[in-house]
Amino acid sequence: MTTVEILYRYAEQPTEAALFALSAAREVYGIRKLGFDHEAHTLRVEYDATRLNAATVTSLVRQAGVQIAEELPLILPPPPEPAAAPEPAKA
Repeated sequence: MTTVEILYRYAEQPTEAALFALSAAREVYGIRKLGFDHEAHTLRVEYDATRLNAATVTSLVRQAGVQIAEELPLILPPPPEPAAAPEPAKA
């Protein structure tokens, strides 16, 4: 088994019907865990990559009624390098 996580930002707060549909999606063989962060408007899905792929997981979440705005990286990119200070003009 290869466990993979995918993180989505959703556009609108999921409805009660969407939450019930997601709980049913958890019964899909390969979906391991679902977790909401309501403050950040994100949904984290842990799944078995030997059974499912990211496109299938995304489809299941959308079919449940969650409006996905974007897929977010799990690892934040490094901060940009500070710009070098210009050299002083020589007189």
